[in-house]
Amino acid sequence: MKKGKIDYKLLIAVIIISIFGIIMIYSASSIWAEYKFNDQFKFVKSQSIFFIISLILCYFISKVNYNFWKKNANKILLACFILLILVLIPGIGTIRNGSRSWFGIGGLGIQPSEFAKIGLIIFVSKYLSNNVKELKSIKKGVLPILGIIFLFFGLIMLEPDFGTAMVIVLTLLSLIFISGVKLDFFVKIGLLGLGGIILLIIIAPYRMARIVSFLNPWSDPLGSGFQIIQSLYAIGPGGLLGQGFLNSHQKHFYLPEPQTDFIFSIISEEFGFLGVLIVVLFFAFIFYRSVKISLKSNDLFAKFLTFGLAIGIIIQASLNLSVVIGLIPVTGVTLPFFSYGGSSLLTSMISIGIILSISRCVVEK
Repeated sequence: MKKGKIDYKLLIAVIIISIFGIIMIYSASSIWAEYKFNDQFKFVKSQSIFFIISLILCYFISKVNYNFWKKNANKILLACFILLILVLIPGIGTIRNGSRSWFGIGGLGIQPSEFAKIGLIIFVSKYLSNNVKELKSIKKGVLPILGIIFLFFGLIMLEPDFGTAMVIVLTLLSLIFISGVKLDFFVKIGLLGLGGIILLIIIAPYRMARIVSFLNPWSDPLGSGFQIIQSLYAIGPGGLLGQGFLNSHQKHFYLPEPQTDFIFSIISEEFGFLGVLIVVLFFAFIFYRSVKISLKSNDLFAKFLTFGLAIGIIIQASLNLSVVIGLIPVTGVTLPFFSYGGSSLLTSMISIGIILSISRCVVEK
């Protein structure tokens, strides 16, 4: 038997799509950046800095034994909890796009809910690995961890950030699902969640507007339906091979801030179905390599942690793509490794760094 090596295939795939993401951020944002900041490379510079920082961070994290995260899971979760409290305080948290979910640092912003995703995955992985027998009882094994999950869900919803909150809940429920909890529990929690979503829609009119615009974007083409209409106008002409790099029409002040949540629309317009297929295959490859590492690991915590981090990236990517093509209402989640945003890129690369550290500890026959 021999000690496993770092999964270079996974690392190379992540580096490739991150660089592709930076290239697409330039294509999507250059017109807007030139107009607003008189610098067409404004967003590319910021994202490139975050990419270099996140890549260095990923490298050092890959050298850390994954048991470090298990030993410090409680402290990490507590730190995330404090940050989510602080960001809600006026004067400390910064409001962007109607949500108080950012810490402003110079011209940059850090989103603590992004880091809470990793903190919760680490904590839940530790809990599940330490309480395998207790999980047979919903009351003793599952409800305690659900209480913590929904506490964090509530804090993030106070910002409000429905998209990130949903990514977290779906990711952690997926972790609980693979732990062997009875299936009927998920039916009950699904019905409860549906009721909760309906309540959240009722108490926030803007969410109802998103639902209406999702069902019929043309009912308010200049308001709530504007983004999805412009997104579909970008995707439609893409065809098989697209309009060509830098040749998007929708980035010319039609699709608002296309370098963020709707960057996939620009990819579709410029590279067509081929570009869409390449992006989807890269995400599938990342998930495949991560699950392979998870299955090879002999440690239950490592199994849960690897799967949780990987499924978190895939769920977020799936929600983003579903929004862009009009399958679900606008949620406000970014496309990992592609969308402009330092917090999103940092947390995605931290996740990969932890998975790579686990790949180094996998024992192969």
